[in-house]
Amino acid sequence: MKPVVGIVVSNKMQKSVVVAVDRLFHHKIYNRYVKRTSKFMAHDETNECTIGDRVRLDPSRPLSKRKHWVVAEILRKARVYIKPSLSAETPAGPAAASSLAENVPSS
Repeated sequence: MKPVVGIVVSNKMQKSVVVAVDRLFHHKIYNRYVKRTSKFMAHDETNECTIGDRVRLDPSRPLSKRKHWVVAEILRKARVYIKPSLSAETPAGPAAASSLAENVPSS
């Protein structure tokens, strides 16, 4: 078997990941290209793969009932969005917001 490239879709196990590998083939009757996805379980010794990483898998001896691949390398790390915190928007936090409310004249 030859090495395959895919995207990590699950890393909830210890030292194991699930990788989705897409392939295109030409359908003779439809005369179109069809995309098929296969999911492979792979061994990740260092537990450094995250969801969305693009990885290369090498075949290996059977490591468990469903695990016959090893993560050879991480080709591209996933970009992770970090939501800005609420404290960054107000300079002094909730205390500054309450002091601003006190200075508003009431009518």
